[in-house]
Amino acid sequence: MTIAVEALTGSALQAVLPDLARLRIAGFRDWPYLYDGTLEYELKYLARFAAAPDTIIVIAREGASIIGASTASPMTGHVDEFASAFRAHGIDPTSVYYFGESVLLPAYRGLGIGHSFFGHREARARFLDRFRHLAFCSVVRPADHPRRPTDHRPLDVFWRGRGYEPVQGLVATLTWKDIDQTAATPKPMQFWMRGL
Repeated sequence: MTIAVEALTGSALQAVLPDLARLRIAGFRDWPYLYDGTLEYELKYLARFAAAPDTIIVIAREGASIIGASTASPMTGHVDEFASAFRAHGIDPTSVYYFGESVLLPAYRGLGIGHSFFGHREARARFLDRFRHLAFCSVVRPADHPRRPTDHRPLDVFWRGRGYEPVQGLVATLTWKDIDQTAATPKPMQFWMRGL
């Protein structure tokens, strides 16, 4: 299997948005997000995201098929709830380059693609040369959640290996509908950070 990883910016982003939308729906349906997404919502969300200045989408392809993708943009180009959480924590959101989703089809995990995703996004932040912090977030689920797989391995070790740590008290709330819910509910999102 030959995997090519490529970083896209500017007008090149538009071509991959439909594939990224489908990947997000499929990937975030699994634990821990359990996200019941729609293509319509995803395309609208991604169009706004891609229009923000200095956005990057890193894609992984096997042949012509996109099998994974990872995104990043300045925090100020992302959802307002996130920037507000940073302000409340005493961190200027304009100093943060935010790593959005990373989605990779299960058959391609464990091959180093995740490291490549982080490497490309970190390089983009350095190239832009105006950020002090790198950050991303992950959903917090109860330890006794009935849908938690018995073989689930959190990514904490991987993230710490790349120099990121969770920031105590730096939590935002996002609302979405889980696959087993009839209505959307708020979920806590814990931020992880490292200096640039």
